[in-house]
Amino acid sequence: MSPKAIVFTDWDGTVTLQDSNDYLTENLGFGKPRRLEINDDILNEKISFRDGFREMLESIPVSFPECIEYLLKHIQLDPGFLTFYKWCESQGIPIIVVSSGMKPIIYELLKNLVGDEAIKNIEIISNEVKIDPETQKWEIVYKDPESSFGHDKSNSIKEYLAKHNYSTNTTSLEDKGNPILFYCGDGVSDLSAAKETNLLFAKHGKDLIKYCIRENIPYTEFDSFKDISEKVIKIVEADGENINEFIENK
Repeated sequence: MSPKAIVFTDWDGTVTLQDSNDYLTENLGFGKPRRLEINDDILNEKISFRDGFREMLESIPVSFPECIEYLLKHIQLDPGFLTFYKWCESQGIPIIVVSSGMKPIIYELLKNLVGDEAIKNIEIISNEVKIDPETQKWEIVYKDPESSFGHDKSNSIKEYLAKHNYSTNTTSLEDKGNPILFYCGDGVSDLSAAKETNLLFAKHGKDLIKYCIRENIPYTEFDSFKDISEKVIKIVEADGENINEFIENK
C-alpha cells in the first residue's frame, strides 16, 4: 500500500538550525565574507553551485574526522523535527533526506541528534567523500559530477519515485495512486528540486524564497518543522484537496 505522502527534505539549515558546510567554512575555512560572496555568485548564476561549493570545502584545512567532531559539538536540530519525524513514522510516511552535503556528516549528525532508529528509517541521498589514507586530505565526491549542482536533487527525487513505482509527474495530484509529495528546503542547493513536488516548503528569510519569487515557483513559508508539521498534517488529512490554500505566491 502506498503511503499517503512522501517528505523529501534538505538537511543543512532545514532539518538542522545551522548549515554544517557553511559552519565549517566560516569557522575553519576562509570565513564568512568570502562564503557570502560565493553564495551571491551562485544565486546570480555567475558560478555553478558545484564549483562554488567545492571552493568552500577546499578552504577547510582540518581532517575529515576533525570536521565531524567539530560539527557534533555545534550543530543543533530544528526543535520541531523530532515530533514531525515521530508523526511521519506513525503514519507510514517516509522522510527522505536529499542533500548537497556529504553523507558521512549527515549520517553522524542524524545519529547524534535524532537517534539510531532514525538511521534505519530515514534514507539519505547525498554526495560522498574521498579521503587519502596517507595524507588524510579529503574531497567531496559529487553524486552527479556533470550537473552544475554537483547533486541534481530533481533527478534524485525522480529516481526515488521511479524505483518505488510512483508516477514521476510530480506536480500533479490527479494520479490518486501517487502519494502527496513535499519538499522542504532553504537555499541555493535546493533550486533544482524546487519544481519537483506538489508543495514546496521554503524557509523564511532564506535564498530559496528569493529564487521562487523570481522564477514564479509556488511555495509556502516555514520557520521551523513545527510549521511544516501543522501544514502537512492538514493537507494529508484532506487528501491533498486543500493544498492550494497553502501556496503563498499565487
